[in-house]
Amino acid sequence: MLTERGLTHAVMEGQGAYNKHAKLQADGAALALPVLEKAIREIEVDVGEYPLVVADYGSSQGKNSMIPMQATIKGLRKRIGPDRAISVYHIDQPANDFNSLFEVLQVDRNSYIAGEAEVYSAAVGKSFYEQVLPSGFVHLGWCSYAAMWLSRLPALIPGHFISVRSTGTVRAAFERQAAQDWEKFLTLRARELRVGGRLLVVLPGVSDDGLAGLEPMFDQGNAVLEEMATDGVITPEERSGMTLTNHVRQKRELLAPFKDSGTFQQLTVEDFQVSELTDSAWVQYQQDGNMEPLASGRALFFRSAFLPSLASALSPSRPGNGTALSDFGDQLEQRLKRRLASLAVPMHTCVQTMLMAKKE
Repeated sequence: MLTERGLTHAVMEGQGAYNKHAKLQADGAALALPVLEKAIREIEVDVGEYPLVVADYGSSQGKNSMIPMQATIKGLRKRIGPDRAISVYHIDQPANDFNSLFEVLQVDRNSYIAGEAEVYSAAVGKSFYEQVLPSGFVHLGWCSYAAMWLSRLPALIPGHFISVRSTGTVRAAFERQAAQDWEKFLTLRARELRVGGRLLVVLPGVSDDGLAGLEPMFDQGNAVLEEMATDGVITPEERSGMTLTNHVRQKRELLAPFKDSGTFQQLTVEDFQVSELTDSAWVQYQQDGNMEPLASGRALFFRSAFLPSLASALSPSRPGNGTALSDFGDQLEQRLKRRLASLAVPMHTCVQTMLMAKKE
C-alpha cells in the first residue's frame, strides 16, 4: 500500500557517510564549475554594504558543496573586493546531518570559509519544495544532484525500486510528479532570487538510448532486496514498499516550462550543457585490476545515497532495539558487494547543467 512517506526529498545516510562515498556526485558537480564561474561573472551586483547571498539547495552533509562554494567566493571577491560580507545558506530538510556539514566547514581542506573573515555560513532545515529564504534575497542559487528527488512518492514500482526501471502507468505517474515538482522548484527559487540573480542546477541525465548509466548497479541492488525478502531478512510487505522518490528527467522535461514563451516565473535559460561523466572507479580498475575497491565503493555509494529511503519501508514494530536501520544497511551492503564483485562493467553517466537568470 502506498503510504504518505517520502513527502520531502530524501535524507542521505548520516554520520558523514554520504560525505565519504558521494564521489560520483562530486565529479558531476565538478563538470559544472565553468558554468558556475560564468554565472558569477554575470550576476548583477549592486553597490552597497549588505551581504551577497548564496543559497546551496540540497546541501546534504556539505563536503560536495565546498569546492563549488569556494569557487563562488573566489569569483565574487574578484568583483566586490575582500571586505564585503558574503552569506552562504545551506538548505536541506530537518533530518539532514547538519552536524557533519558544520564539521566539514571547520576541518575540510577545501572549506570555503578558510582565510575568509567576511564569509558567514548558516543552515536552513526545510524542504526546498517550500520557500526557504525571503523573496528577492538570493544572488546565486546552486543545486547539485538534489532536484532529482521528488516531493512525494507518486506510486510503488512493481518488481523494482527506482523509476528508471518503471514502465507504463507507473512511469507516467513519476513523470507527472516530476513535472509538477520541477515547476514548483523553479517557482520558489525564482521568488527567492533577486532580479539579475542566477540559478544553476546540476542533475543526472539519460543518454540517447534512454539509460542513466547506473542500471547494472540498480538491478543488482534490486536482486539483493528480493534475496533478503526470500531469506526472511525483510518481509514481502516491506520489500514491496521500497521505492525511491527520485526521477531522472530528460532535457526536454527540464526545458518544458520554458517552451511556450522562453521564460518561466521571470527565469530564462542562459546555458544548458549535457556532459558524459566518466566512471573514475572503473578507470582505476582498468589500471590496477583490483576488483575489491570497485565493488566496495559501488556498494557504499548505494548504501549512503539510498539506504534511508529504502529503510523507510521497514515496519516500525521491527525488533532490534534501535539497530534495525544499521542491521538492514549492513546486510544490504554486504550482499550487494558480493554481487558487484562479479560485475566488471563501466558505469558512465550523464550530467545536465542548467543555468537560469531572473529578469525584470
